[in-house]
Amino acid sequence: MKTYALLTDEVLADLVKEQDTYAYTELYQRYWGALHRFCHRLLRDEAQATDTVQDVFVHFWENAPQLELRFSLSSYLYGAARNQVIRYIRKEKVKASYLSQLDLSEGEFMTDEPLRVAELEKLVEQEIENLPPRMREVFELSRKAYLSHKEIADRLDISEGTVKKQVSNALRLLRAKLGCIFFLGVMQVIWWWYGLVQ
Repeated sequence: MKTYALLTDEVLADLVKEQDTYAYTELYQRYWGALHRFCHRLLRDEAQATDTVQDVFVHFWENAPQLELRFSLSSYLYGAARNQVIRYIRKEKVKASYLSQLDLSEGEFMTDEPLRVAELEKLVEQEIENLPPRMREVFELSRKAYLSHKEIADRLDISEGTVKKQVSNALRLLRAKLGCIFFLGVMQVIWWWYGLVQ
């Protein structure tokens, strides 16, 4: 491991592309602390900062063979950490909106609401499954994997404009299919969850 410590980030990154675990461990040790401080400063949550950095390194390892660095490795890692933080914050906002729709003070609401929500989630999932294959793939990467339009474009080798159009078309189709039950108050929970309310 001593010889790995002398290698540059770029050389180590090339070795990681070849699934060199020693090179990966060296980069992990080299950047873990700094990335954790960076995420903690943004999130103000020790556990979530740890999870976020872990996700960054897992993603880095899994995608290393296909990774083409346009800038330095440090820029890539900090950018990936920032994106993970943004996804987490976005997801938490969705959850907060979800919770704000629930009136937990009413006993009867609590007894049957989970069942209704589960049924409606299943309905939404069925409609998503009925989307055209590429549109569904783009939509799920956006709304479930929380990838940015640029990340989706890079992953699928299409333009950001195409990604934006596919997401917009998916939302339009889902609204058309599911709009008839929009009067159900709980449906707004599902709209928020899948980002159908903009």
